[in-house]
Amino acid sequence: MAARTKARKRALDLLFAAEARGTTALELLDSQIAEGAEPNNPYTETLVRGVAAEQARIDELLATYAKEWTLDRMPAVDRNVLRLGVWELLYSTDVPEGVAISEAMSLVRDLSTDDSPQFVNGILGAIQRDKGSLV
Repeated sequence: MAARTKARKRALDLLFAAEARGTTALELLDSQIAEGAEPNNPYTETLVRGVAAEQARIDELLATYAKEWTLDRMPAVDRNVLRLGVWELLYSTDVPEGVAISEAMSLVRDLSTDDSPQFVNGILGAIQRDKGSLV
């Protein structure tokens, strides 16, 4: 497994765990770092901090593009994979758009429901299509 793929999986774990614990991903990340459990890959930290910094805008976009689905109604894995994917699509300067979508698809294929890949692909594809007017 490639280093960035592992970093994405670890970032997803942090985002998911923070939601489950009722805390923020930044608080969880910072507490793990303070305890000496720094992420093995710096890209994990980049992803978590990036999503946290842009979460309000990312969630707004997800609510807009997820027709008839509220954020609360989405499976938690899908919601957090989408946050990572949108951040990489809109805010990362060194990840090709196709890679961002492909990696998000891989995560939901492995970790979520049978319907999740199509759902995630549809939302990220629409955001990719409209990227020029969103940033």
